[in-house]
Amino acid sequence: MNTTDTATPTQPVFNHPIRIYWEDTDAGSIVYYANYLKFFERARSEWLRHLGVEQGALLANEGCMFVVSEAAAKYHRPARIDDLLNVSVHIKHLGQASLTLQQTAWIQRGDSQPVMACQGTVRLACVRQLDMKPAKISPQIAELLASVQSNTF
Repeated sequence: MNTTDTATPTQPVFNHPIRIYWEDTDAGSIVYYANYLKFFERARSEWLRHLGVEQGALLANEGCMFVVSEAAAKYHRPARIDDLLNVSVHIKHLGQASLTLQQTAWIQRGDSQPVMACQGTVRLACVRQLDMKPAKISPQIAELLASVQSNTF
């Protein structure tokens, strides 16, 4: 499945499609609540890749990585088997060693208007791999993220 975005890497909102499979659902045939965090992670990883930030290279070259330090989610409507979710990523706050993202999973069924399934806030901390202590986001990545954030609605 291809990632979709509306234009350049500096767009303020990035969208990533995710199809719902049996493995994503619970006994009630709806998406298991914890899976939204996995979907958010997948969309964030694709967003960073789209921006040119390879997380493996960041770790190998700079000894730093992004880790989730805080997450919150609000569930609005259940997604079901075969639904297509579009998971968005938007920067809410950019700090020196962390960033806070707003992520939303939208259900798209046929030609109908998208419906919000889940909305979350995720805080990522940049840490050194060796000791897991906070580290400043590299100037190149910080500049890139700031350019994305400055393109507000």
